[in-house]
Amino acid sequence: MNSQDVLARLTAVIDSRRPGAGGDPETSYVARLLHKGPDAFLKKIGEEATEVVMAAKDADHGAPREKIVAEMADLWFHGMVALAHYGLSAADVVAELARREGLGGIEEKALRRVRERETDESQAKGAR
Repeated sequence: MNSQDVLARLTAVIDSRRPGAGGDPETSYVARLLHKGPDAFLKKIGEEATEVVMAAKDADHGAPREKIVAEMADLWFHGMVALAHYGLSAADVVAELARREGLGGIEEKALRRVRERETDESQAKGAR
């Protein structure tokens, strides 16, 4: 089972449930979330992130680690709904992770700060 294939299939299902693609909010959870707008799916992302944290904390005290996987799957799913809303996909996230591969976390963060500073300076010059 190729994880990128799974993500691609799930992306296709989510896209097919978009209200603009014929998704029915009365019969589809994804269509309902997308129809309600960002507040609905962003709230779910926050809830699921909290559940991941709680499952991890519980695992530190003997609870099954599989609960972390289940909660993370929920978090990823709702994140994919958000990506679809903004015209993005899991493939975009995988590409970003691939871009970062081999960079140390400290190095990557420093490069991101430099790029942000350059963007801010460019925008400031354009506003003058």
